[in-house]
Amino acid sequence: MVALTQGDPAGIGPEILLKLLAGAGSTPEGRSDGWSDADAGPPPEGIAGVWIPLLIAERAALEPLRDVVEGFPWARLHWLDALPERDRLAELADAGSLPALDPVGERRTVRPGEPGPADAYGALAALDASAALAGSGTADALVTAPIGKAAIARWADPAFRGHTDRLARAAGLERYGRDYLMTFLAAELQIALLSTHLPLTDAIAAARRDPIEEALACLHRHGGGGRIAVAGLNPHAGEDGLLGSEDAREVAPAVAAARARGIDAHGPESPDSLFARARRGEFDWVLALYHDQGLIAVKTASPGHSTNWTLGLPYVRTSPDHGTAYGIAGRGKADAAPLRHAVETALGLLSGELPRQRPLSS
Repeated sequence: MVALTQGDPAGIGPEILLKLLAGAGSTPEGRSDGWSDADAGPPPEGIAGVWIPLLIAERAALEPLRDVVEGFPWARLHWLDALPERDRLAELADAGSLPALDPVGERRTVRPGEPGPADAYGALAALDASAALAGSGTADALVTAPIGKAAIARWADPAFRGHTDRLARAAGLERYGRDYLMTFLAAELQIALLSTHLPLTDAIAAARRDPIEEALACLHRHGGGGRIAVAGLNPHAGEDGLLGSEDAREVAPAVAAARARGIDAHGPESPDSLFARARRGEFDWVLALYHDQGLIAVKTASPGHSTNWTLGLPYVRTSPDHGTAYGIAGRGKADAAPLRHAVETALGLLSGELPRQRPLSS
């Protein structure tokens, strides 16, 4: 059971969700019966495994797309009045329906590309509903469409900085220290971020021994272990103190402490060459010390086909690696391939397949 959230209703989230499900509803034989795990037919084309989706989106966000998204089975939508029970979702899927939940339930006008306060509240409502479904065990996984962090912070929650921390709080993880991480899975590269959406000056201040030790323990516990490299904070990992003292003072002791606990940690490694080394198979994970240090490498190595995986949650949560793309929202131009990749990754994780990089061919 996979819950799919709308993201920002004024962004491309609703469009890519409909495009994904339009494609998933067609099998190679041209039938349209791919929703239920009780279906004896082949799995939905392009999706790794038969799955039951639950669409969490406002009707107001979907209606403007009727003339934009071709092939979506509108007649099969079954709108639910409240958070559903798992058995009810299975019954609907077995009957050929596509279950959907409107997390707001209000009639309003969504203007693609023009986010406003109602869109910020709608995005949060969908996210919170999905967290409740996963927390109760109704959903096995969440796949979240992109949100507008600035819009939510402006109009709905000034403290909001992204999916990761809000889902961790809902799951009660903050009681146990930093036992969750934002990670990105790409072809030949797996990256975890020490900090997420912080200004660079704050991210540098946060690169300290204790949180680095916590992050390495989290990766070892939840990420399948393996060889973990920690990127240096400074050029050339400080070059013996010539280019900064933080790597010797904070990073190296954290790596040494992790190794003493049986974690196969390495570093600090010079960040200018580390990501290429990881792509060649020298390391299984890279722990980047700030957001763009890791994301520039991911999006260069695998643009549009890397997946954000929130490591440490009690359920699987993935998302595509792009934003709301307000500039093309509602025009039928959005590409659903990154979202499809996020679903495929979630299904693989549900089946017990921990991600593992594929080394570059020689």
